[in-house]
Amino acid sequence: MTALATSHASSPFASLKINHAAIRVPDFDKAIAWYAEKLDFRSRQSVSLGGLTFAFLYPAGDDSFHFELLAGPGAAERPAYKDLHDSYNMSGWHHPGFRVDSVDAVIDELKRRGVTIVSEPHDVAAMGLRVAFFADPWGNLFEVIQHLTS
Repeated sequence: MTALATSHASSPFASLKINHAAIRVPDFDKAIAWYAEKLDFRSRQSVSLGGLTFAFLYPAGDDSFHFELLAGPGAAERPAYKDLHDSYNMSGWHHPGFRVDSVDAVIDELKRRGVTIVSEPHDVAAMGLRVAFFADPWGNLFEVIQHLTS
């Protein structure tokens, strides 16, 4: 693994911080229900603009980041990945990763809630991580990450 680059405090981009990522879905009500029931996300605001409905979904215990849900007709389908390695064939954003205390406990709960698991928990020793991947009903991938302790 390569060393971390040094901070560039004088860079004009030094104030960049992740605020949100957007997820496009065809059906607002189904998406709001799925993210609430499967991941305990909270919808804090919604608004309709230009034929789409936008919602701001926050994880159960984090108000510093959210997903901007863009819902409405016309969304092309993504492939439904059954194997993580198949997902590497598509260009563009791949997945967001969530730090968790226990990858195994999260995946067990996601299975109990009927969520599609794309990659079972496994260790990536070279990165010092335990990871697993799951997908929403629209083919968006997500990773859960746990740092391995030595």
